Amino acid sequence: MIDAFEDPGTPDRRGGWRYLAWLVARQWPRCLAGAVLASTWMVLLAATPYLMARAVDHGLEPGDMGALAGWTGALVGVGAVNAWLGMLRHRTMTLVRMDANFRTVKVVVGHATRLGAALRGQVGAGEVVTIGVGDVQTISTSLTAVGPGVGAVVAYAAVGGLMLSVSTRLALVVLIGVPVLGVLLGPLMGRLQGRETEYRDGQAVLTARIGDLAGGLRVLNGLGGKGLVADAFRRDSERLRERGYRVGAVTSWIQALGVGLPVLFLALVTWLGARLAAEGRISVGELVSVYGYVVALGWPVAFLIEMGHQLSRGVVAARRVVAFLRLEPEPDTGTRDAPAEPSVLYDPASGVRVLPGRLTALAGSRPTDAAEVVDRLGRYTPSEATWGDVPLSDIPLPQVRARILVAEAEADLFAGPLRDVVGDQDSPPPRGAGNCATSHDAPAPAPAPAPAPAPAPAGRHTGAVSDAHLTQAIHAAAAADIIRTLPDGLDSQVAAQASDLSGGQRQRVRLTRALLAAPEVLLAVEPTSALDAHTEATVAARLRDARAGRTTVVASTSPLVLDRADTVVYLVDGKAAATGAHRELLTTEPGYRALVARDEEAVR
Repeated sequence: MIDAFEDPGTPDRRGGWRYLAWLVARQWPRCLAGAVLASTWMVLLAATPYLMARAVDHGLEPGDMGALAGWTGALVGVGAVNAWLGMLRHRTMTLVRMDANFRTVKVVVGHATRLGAALRGQVGAGEVVTIGVGDVQTISTSLTAVGPGVGAVVAYAAVGGLMLSVSTRLALVVLIGVPVLGVLLGPLMGRLQGRETEYRDGQAVLTARIGDLAGGLRVLNGLGGKGLVADAFRRDSERLRERGYRVGAVTSWIQALGVGLPVLFLALVTWLGARLAAEGRISVGELVSVYGYVVALGWPVAFLIEMGHQLSRGVVAARRVVAFLRLEPEPDTGTRDAPAEPSVLYDPASGVRVLPGRLTALAGSRPTDAAEVVDRLGRYTPSEATWGDVPLSDIPLPQVRARILVAEAEADLFAGPLRDVVGDQDSPPPRGAGNCATSHDAPAPAPAPAPAPAPAPAGRHTGAVSDAHLTQAIHAAAAADIIRTLPDGLDSQVAAQASDLSGGQRQRVRLTRALLAAPEVLLAVEPTSALDAHTEATVAARLRDARAGRTTVVASTSPLVLDRADTVVYLVDGKAAATGAHRELLTTEPGYRALVARDEEAVR
């Protein structure tokens, strides 16, 4: 089975069937073993009636007790061997399914990491969750076709051959009957694929809405909108349930026909065998063998129908995985090196110019204006932004990620000990962005970092973060009280997205993580919006000191933060309308004063 650290390989993205074939090819020795074991197991099931017929014809009917004992012993021996083969077959196919499951998970997670910032813009979170929760399991289950499926085909041919030794007519009925069953069930298999696709798509949408609802539950409660959202979710859930019923209706027909048609088919074979025995054209022992062959044939027929059912669902799931794997990250065509020294960041679209080594604040008349500037300066959206005299788009993305860190207000927080959440791990943290990967992007490969105007804090990029550096980051983010209130301090377990912490506590944890990474350029979006005035004033003062000598940009309209900035850029409709100190802009810009001081009289 695939190792946790093993390369899963390059998947075949040309289609659902190709992807399933790739999963088989990646573990072909095990799949071959499963097919051989399953084939032998089913053939021996079919051999049991043959041995029984020999025992009747050569031992029981003529009264030869020695022959009867011999054939009976052979029956017992074959049964014991088959039980052992059945155990090995099941164990092997379990390993096949687990390998396919884990390999697909690694491929999907790895590709999501490579997509980075492009992931959100191309696919919803619900789609990824649905793939991980449902599609992966469906794909792995469909690989039963390489074991019992192949074995069913071999056993079916073997039974047909054994039937040929009894009666040509019976053999023809057996060999023609199963293809006829396939023709009858084929349209239902195609219909199932369509219904299953619709259901999976709806499931992805609903899963995304569940996440959005859970994430904004407190806000919805405060605004009184929980009931409206709950009603909308209930309607969506009912529509998905109706789709599920349609999938279940097709599946029930497949399963009903899969059980009923083989019974009718096998009843026909039994009736023909009885007629031949009554006419004296086959012996009593051969009649017994026909009954046994009919019973033994039930296994391969059932497996063949189940194989078709599982493959129909597996192809649908594989197509969804392939569609995800076909998504491409933003092309990185950069060939020029980033500036060797700290340099000016400039965004022509807004006119914002960020001087190195200073604390710059962006105050936008619309909440999204400053965030859009940050996205362009952090190279998360295509733009003409420059770093020094080099366009950001011409710099290889790993160099940008190693030195410029965007800290979003809603950046993801993973579950685990708080010490790991903020980035103080025993293994060396990723360079540049450290463990402060934002929800925009995944940690990137690290080229050699350029020199910064201030020395990096002790412990950076040299293994586990030092206690002094961690303490400094916690102090700067005013997060010491969070540590004190937790039962085990930094070793306390935190839920995913830190949902067991308050909004203000989560914000300070994110800021601690960003400061602990100590990037050359920090672009922070609303890092204090959820804090009370006293805590916000503390964070604003300490942030300035913690980032002294380094380039820092803060998107905020809080006067407590703006008053600590070296430069404030006032944005109107996404453009830099004025630049200066906070107190200067309060005096000269009525619109700015109305924005940050809530002075409605100033704009009249």
